[in-house]
Parts: sequence; C-alpha cells; structure tokens
Amino acid sequence: MLLYSIITGFYFFSVRIAAFFNPKAKLMISGRVNWRNELKSKIDKNKSYVWIHCASLGEFEQGRPLIEKIKSENAGASILLTFFSPSGYEIRKNYQFADIVCYLPFDSKANAKDFIDIVKPKYAVFVKYEIWYYFLKELSIRNIPVFLISGIFRKNQIFFKWYGKSYRKALSFFSHLFLQDNKSAELLKNFGFLDYSVCGDTRMDRVMSIAEENYVNPLLEQFSENNNIIVCGSTWEEDEIILCRFINEFSEKYKLIIAPHEINEQHLEKIEKLLKVKSVRLSNLETLDNSVRVIIVDSIGLLSKLYRYAKVAYVGGGFGKGIHNVLEPIVYNIPVIFGPNYKKFKEAVDLISGKTAFEIGDYENFESIINMLFSEQKILIQIKNQTEVYIQKSFGATSKIDEKMQILVKN
Repeated sequence: MLLYSIITGFYFFSVRIAAFFNPKAKLMISGRVNWRNELKSKIDKNKSYVWIHCASLGEFEQGRPLIEKIKSENAGASILLTFFSPSGYEIRKNYQFADIVCYLPFDSKANAKDFIDIVKPKYAVFVKYEIWYYFLKELSIRNIPVFLISGIFRKNQIFFKWYGKSYRKALSFFSHLFLQDNKSAELLKNFGFLDYSVCGDTRMDRVMSIAEENYVNPLLEQFSENNNIIVCGSTWEEDEIILCRFINEFSEKYKLIIAPHEINEQHLEKIEKLLKVKSVRLSNLETLDNSVRVIIVDSIGLLSKLYRYAKVAYVGGGFGKGIHNVLEPIVYNIPVIFGPNYKKFKEAVDLISGKTAFEIGDYENFESIINMLFSEQKILIQIKNQTEVYIQKSFGATSKIDEKMQILVKN
C-alpha cells in the first residue's frame, strides 16, 4: 500500500497546487470543498442508492446504458452518480436519470469511510478504469457488492507489474468484473482472478440507441443530399490542419461537417482561418447557401447524431493522447479514419483489423484513403456489410451485465 499511497498522495497534492493557475484543477478542488455536508444535504435517508462512479464523460457514456436500464426496470431505484473529473461532472451534473450527481472525494481511508457512511449504497458500480483502493476496500469490508463494468486490461498496466501488488489487491475487492474482451479475461486468470464475465462494451448499446433516435435537421439534410459528406468529430488542431488542407484542394468533390473537441471562440476562429472555402457555423445556419463547403459545429451534444449524414467519418485525437469515440460513427455503417494513436482502444484495433477503419499518419495518407473509399461504390457497400456484422456481435452488453449483477446482489 505504500507505493499506492505515495503515488495518489503526490497526485492529489499536485492537483491542489495546479488549482492556483489551471481552471480544470481549480474545479476539481472547489467541487470537493465541504463535500461531506453537501452530500448529507442531498441524501434521502429513506432511500436505498445504487452508486455509479465514472472518471469522466467517456466513462459516463459507458455507464449510462446501465443507469437507464436500472431506472427503467426499477421504478423506485435511486441513483448516486459520481465523477472524478470536471469534464464529466460539469456537463452531466443535471443528468435526469441520476437522483444525485457529485464529485468523488479524493481517495483516502477517512474519505472512503465517511462517504460510505453517508451514502450506504445498496451496491456500487465502477466504470472501466476507475480503481480507487480505499473506496473499494471499505465497500468490501462492509460486504457491499461492487462491480467493474466495461473493464479492459493490458499487460503493461500497473496491476500486472512486479511493483503493482497493491493495485492488484484493489482488483480483488470487486465482487465481479465485467470485461470487454477475452484478452482481459485471460490476463486476469493468469494472476488468479476468476470472478469475471466477458460481456463486451456497454457503449455499443448507447450509440445504437442514439442511431435509432428520430433526428432530422432539414438544413443538414439539404447540405448532405447527393454529396460526398465527411463528418469530422472531436477534432484537434493537428486533425484540422489536414482536414482543412484537403477541403481547400478538393472542395468541388467533397463537403465537411467539422465538430471540434474545443468550441471556444479562439479555436473556432483558427479553423476558419485555415479554410479557403466558404464555411458557416451551425448556430448561424438559417438558410443554406449552396456555395458553403464546410459546416463547423459550435455546440456540444450533437456529434453522435450528425454522423448519420456522413458517407465517411473522421475521428479526432489520434495525433495526440488518443482517439475519441469511434463507435458513434460505426453504428451508421460507414468507414472511419483516425490518426496513429489508437492502439489502446480495443474497438479501433478491431475495426482496423476488419478493414472497416483506416489509420493515417499524414495528409497524403488521408487524401489517398478518401479517394480510395469514394472511387468505387462497392468498397462502401462491403464496409457497410462488415460493420453490420461487427455491431451485431457487439450489441447487448448492458442486458448481460444487469442480469448477472442483479443475481449477484440478491445472493
């Protein structure tokens, strides 16, 4: 436990120092001020809470299908939703299916004991990578069932290093581990963990439900009708340099919808300066000028719906820390393109292997792949068929998890 305490203690101390000059760190600290009294004021002692914990917005999207299933099938169920990061909390603090939304206190013996004393959860669900030793230990001591969902493990993670004993110990506190793939299962088995099930990724259920929603935007329909549309989601500057150069050179053949990861004014203006063709921000789109070649999405929450207008999708982040959600476009049975930093994402690796997704390293790669995809209709038809098979195999994780989880809770 010494190594864990040193690492986490140093991290939490660093966040406190960073709060003096970093807005995100400041939110992490201010959101946890007086958390005990805040939580006590929100908890209804007459209710029994299911506690769902997510690191940030991406993990929330994995936890969301399970939250909504619990709510839909148990009318009296109360949900406590916690986040570690402001990027999750600030966007989902008013989430309608959660009775209480708050920050998770920093991990320590005292915080874990007090938090669970106040909440007294019926059971707890941690999403994907969230492994907080003291919270998990306290749940285990009190015999409160706790589950990991959409878990995925790799050999290079600290749990499996010679110095990762305390982290492996944290895994042993879970009542059951619901995993995304067989590789994770085999790795855990080799280290003596047997309480697991391979159920897949709950995000597939979420993105499928979004794709099935009735969403129509007449102006976007008009923009995309009979055109080669590339929807570019969660883009960063490195992505946008490539995308803008491409549309500047091939505006007669293609149109772009760009939804940048950051939508502050400075970033939007940077994109506009890169473009030599006519563009318009979605918020300013009242009538459509046929000369417009690029629509820039300047709001949050629409991207997953906008992929329905694409013939090809580009997912950003691959020239930075890692790509964003590739499942959102795949459910529309279209090919996906992204940068080289994707190997930590199982679904991206699977799609590359199945030749329904494509990696690029530079502008020339992007141009070549786009021209290849649009050169023959049969290529897009083949990819459509392959993605349909992939989706069918990947769908249904939420029901599998919930069914087994309820059995384990009752036992």
